[in-house]
Amino acid sequence: MVQSYLRHGPTEAFGLICSSSSNSHYDGRLAYVPALEDVLVWDVKKGQMLAMWHETGHRAEVTCIVRSPQKDHFAVGYADGSIRLWSASAGSVLTTFNGHKKAVTALAFDESGTRLASGSQDTDLILWDVVGEAGLFRLRGHRDQITAVRFLAPHSSAAPSTSTGSAATYLLTSSKDTFLKLWDLSTQHCIQTIVAHRSEIWSLDLDTQHQLVFTGSGEGELKAWRLDHEALAEGLRETESGEVTKFIHPVTTLPLSSRHRVSQIAFHPSRPYLAVQSQDRSVELFRIRTEEEVRKKQARRRKRAKEKKEQAKAKGKKEKAQDSDDEAGDAMDVDHDDKEIDLADLFTPYLVIRASGKIRSFDFGDEEVGPKDSTHLLVALATNALEVYGIPQPTKTKDTSPEAARIHSVDLLGHRADVRTLCLSSDDVLLASASNGQLKIWNMRTTACIRTLECGYAVCSTFLPGDRQVAVGTKSGEIMVYDVASSSLIDTVKAHSATIWSMHVRADGQALVTGSADKDVKFWEFEERLADSENPRSAKLLSLVHIRTLKMTDDVLSVRYSPNGKLLAVALLDSTVKVFYQDSLKFFLSLYGHKLPVLSMDISGDSKLMVTCSADKNVKIWGLDFGDCHRSIFAHDESVMQVAFERNDTRDISEKPSHYFWTVGKDKMVKYWDGDKFENIQKLDGHHGEVWALAVSNHGKFVVTGSHDKSIRVWEKLDEPLFLEEERERELENIYESGIADSLNRNDAAIGSGVDDAALNTQPGAEVTSVSKQTTETLMAGERIIEALDIADEEIAAFREYEEAKTKGGIAEQVAPPPRNPVLAAYDVEPEQYVLMVVEKISATALYDALLVLPFGKVVSLMTYLNIWAQREWNIVLTSRVIFFLLKTHYHQVVANRVMRTSLIPLRRHLRESLRKQKDTINYNLAALKYIKRQNDAQRTAEFFEEEGLDEEKIRERIAKGKKRKRVQIKA
Repeated sequence: MVQSYLRHGPTEAFGLICSSSSNSHYDGRLAYVPALEDVLVWDVKKGQMLAMWHETGHRAEVTCIVRSPQKDHFAVGYADGSIRLWSASAGSVLTTFNGHKKAVTALAFDESGTRLASGSQDTDLILWDVVGEAGLFRLRGHRDQITAVRFLAPHSSAAPSTSTGSAATYLLTSSKDTFLKLWDLSTQHCIQTIVAHRSEIWSLDLDTQHQLVFTGSGEGELKAWRLDHEALAEGLRETESGEVTKFIHPVTTLPLSSRHRVSQIAFHPSRPYLAVQSQDRSVELFRIRTEEEVRKKQARRRKRAKEKKEQAKAKGKKEKAQDSDDEAGDAMDVDHDDKEIDLADLFTPYLVIRASGKIRSFDFGDEEVGPKDSTHLLVALATNALEVYGIPQPTKTKDTSPEAARIHSVDLLGHRADVRTLCLSSDDVLLASASNGQLKIWNMRTTACIRTLECGYAVCSTFLPGDRQVAVGTKSGEIMVYDVASSSLIDTVKAHSATIWSMHVRADGQALVTGSADKDVKFWEFEERLADSENPRSAKLLSLVHIRTLKMTDDVLSVRYSPNGKLLAVALLDSTVKVFYQDSLKFFLSLYGHKLPVLSMDISGDSKLMVTCSADKNVKIWGLDFGDCHRSIFAHDESVMQVAFERNDTRDISEKPSHYFWTVGKDKMVKYWDGDKFENIQKLDGHHGEVWALAVSNHGKFVVTGSHDKSIRVWEKLDEPLFLEEERERELENIYESGIADSLNRNDAAIGSGVDDAALNTQPGAEVTSVSKQTTETLMAGERIIEALDIADEEIAAFREYEEAKTKGGIAEQVAPPPRNPVLAAYDVEPEQYVLMVVEKISATALYDALLVLPFGKVVSLMTYLNIWAQREWNIVLTSRVIFFLLKTHYHQVVANRVMRTSLIPLRRHLRESLRKQKDTINYNLAALKYIKRQNDAQRTAEFFEEEGLDEEKIRERIAKGKKRKRVQIKA
């Protein structure tokens, strides 16, 4: 009989507040932040997580977040090149766009939120139709990663003031190739390219009036550019000198306090602020003054200078001279007033916001909340924390310089640094995780952080017997003992003079062993003492008493007692493992074979097997009777950091100790192995960084891992059986499917270029192309259409044959018609209806790519069905989309094919007829809605004036008055 195992599956990741893979968004109350592959919604005031946007099975990291003008929708870009539109209220995906080959790095919506522009590491720029759920076109021109995208709405003074302005038809992009490009979306071409900086452009933003563009470079340069809206309204023209008109003109460079990379620029949506981040830990805030303010300031300066001059001259000068000076001063004033105001005068440094850690991104709140005199700025830190700062309003007094105050911070629910060690309490209720500086205790049922304690640089940890205390071994050689209930540090034992790499409690709970880089193995016993010496009933606390030391020849990296309490294993820096009898410390075995040091080891529950993992990427399984190596397995692609045998459920007495074990490595993988058959049972990928720590449930129900990505993940044992052969087959299938999609998406280099991966930019292709990308989903959708066409064609052919034979008299009338296809019979639909049903089920975003999968023979077959759908007026919108796409794609074959003509002529007639009917219906409905609106307006007017008791003439006067525009004078 084939052996079956139980499958493990991922549950929610916790310990994450925000990851540094993407920017964050803040609306004044809620923060929408990336958390590896998910997006978290935080209420920053309460420090509470309100929602997690998670799509099952999707593993790619979030790389970009942007909010649509339709406030409920968010576009989120991922590292695999996909973009998902999320609904914030429902917390679900509305649609998925696949077009980029690499990570999405920039996203922007137009003013109405109906179009989305995306830029990527693959240097392409794609415009998406959000309503139609399709890619409109792909723009090529940049030669490196696109760093920012902005829609531009042109407005010229020539246009009438009442017009609402045309839809945004221009797009502004910046890239690491030092270029700033302006694209005309109506002609789908680049109309101006500027080499904006000497180094990469990292950031770009437009002011709220779309007059100025600011760009920031890798060398810390902040440049301002002016947009010429008059020229944009006229379009591309040649000047008298024969040059093409320029739309973007350089203005000036703004001075910054540092020369680091300008990683983000942002204008406040409604207030006169510009924020720039050019240092790791601070954001500079500029105040935008109006020209009037600047002129007043200049006038005040001149007045002061003039007063000083007068005081100096008044001491011994004649009045005549003074008069002439006055005249000169007046002339000087006139000169100054005529002078142009410099842009650098308009943007004045206001204050610097200094965060508590390295800043990944910042965002102004969309809607202002709280007091009117302060503005909020959210700062997302690379150290897994969020902070909100309040920016005070400018005041007239000069006594104090303005300072930003930290209002809220979210940092308790996660570690600032990598999770280095994990340990579980004996009943699996509590989990302790430690990093450099912090020890946190988590409730495993709710994954809530219930204690946060200060500690040193933690390297190893364990719960002490009784689960009331946690011992942490640090890099400085101290053992820190914490009481969980009172969340306090009880004891600090200076145990070793170098890093404590490992500690382990003996199975009987009477002793603890520690191993350190100072080449010592130390043995400790527990001594009970009362928490409160005056109260005999108070809780008992354990303290450590050093009883003996075992000196080794090299640094000790791991120590382990065998569960039967007889042996002690010690792993050394010289890549060997020494085994001693634990009572007499007499030498028993030396296990050698690893090429690099053993980083961790574990002994099975029956004390018969030992498994060791090493920096040489191998795992070795040893018998503890004679020290023979049963098997050496190449386990991970990087160093294997931790290994642990699965525990048996202690409540199940009949079950024999398990020989299954877990390993984690720097290759971000968690793996499950059978130690008797030397087989890999399951690979679990979920972490986005090196996995440092591993803790196995004492009841065998789950396993916990901690990683460099600061997340803690729980992998639960499911009731679903797993067979090794099936698992291997599934892995091969996944590799094969992704291989097919990759090969279809590959851009082949020119023939004769001599290399497989020839540079694709050697011959520039078209500037604008269609948007398509094959994924396993689109391939399967295409296969489903082919299958449906085959079934329908066979069914129609069988019935046609039967009817023909009947008319010729080859079959008697009594003979039953051929049996229907079981699929069509089950759905009880006609073949034409079934094909439409299959096409309708394909998502709008995957439809075009799925149609590209069809061979031309199937396209001809599909055309006949499209004709029937148009004739019967079934889903005309979908029918039209499919027809136009197929004709555009297969134009040359369609023109060359005589057979197609016969099906295209009736198709044109039917389609025109049904589209005309649709148009009539829409027009009729529009007219009806307008009539209802007029009725409603008239009724409301009559009701309002009936209450006032006025006659008809007065009512008309009142209405006419209401329609007149009033001119209101607003003083600044």
